[in-house]
Amino acid sequence: MEIILLERVAKLGQMGDIVSVKSGYARNFLLPQNKAQRASEANIKAFETQKAQLEARNLETKKEAEVLAEKLNGQQFIVIRSASDAGALYGSVSPRDAAEVASEGGFSVDRKQVALKAPIKELGLHEVSVILHPEVEATIILNVARSQEEAELQADGKSIQELAAEAEAQAEFEIAELFDDIGGAASEDDDELDVVSPEDSAE
Repeated sequence: MEIILLERVAKLGQMGDIVSVKSGYARNFLLPQNKAQRASEANIKAFETQKAQLEARNLETKKEAEVLAEKLNGQQFIVIRSASDAGALYGSVSPRDAAEVASEGGFSVDRKQVALKAPIKELGLHEVSVILHPEVEATIILNVARSQEEAELQADGKSIQELAAEAEAQAEFEIAELFDDIGGAASEDDDELDVVSPEDSAE
C-alpha cells in the first residue's frame, strides 16, 4: 500500500515521504496512529497545504520531548523481582513494567514508548530505550534485583555473581571461625589434662 508519512517513522522515512508498506502494517499501526495517510492524490494535495502546520507541530512536540529526554536520560529505576540464586528471573520484565516504574518515579512514560529488544530475564542493570518522539530517544537503566538492599549493591557496581561469591565466602569464613572456636576449646581441655603432676598420677 502506498502511504504518505505525516511524521518521521524509523526505518521508513521522513515526514512527507511517499512509501510502500504492507497493508496490514498501514491499517493496524500507521493509519490509526495518524503517522501516515493513504497516498491518494487528494491526501497528497492536503498534505502539501498542511505541511507547514505539521512541521511546526512536529517541532513543538520534538522540543517538549527533548526537555523530557534531558531529565529522563540515565535515570535508574528499581524493579524488585523473585529470582534464582544464579540470577534468573521467575518471569520477565516487560515494557509495561518499565513504563510503570518510570511513571512512579515522576516521568510520564507509556509502555508503547519503551523499546525492549527482548524481555529482561535476569537480575542486574539493563539499559532500555524510551522513544519520546520519532526523532528523540532517552536511555534509562532498570536495576532488577530481589530486594532494595541488593539493588543498592548493584547500583554500586557489584554483579549478582560477585554478591553470591561474597555471601559464599562470608559463610565459609563463619564456618571456619566456628571450627577454630571448637578446636580452641578442645585444645584448652588437653592443656588442663597435661597439667596433672606425676605425683598426682602416682597416687
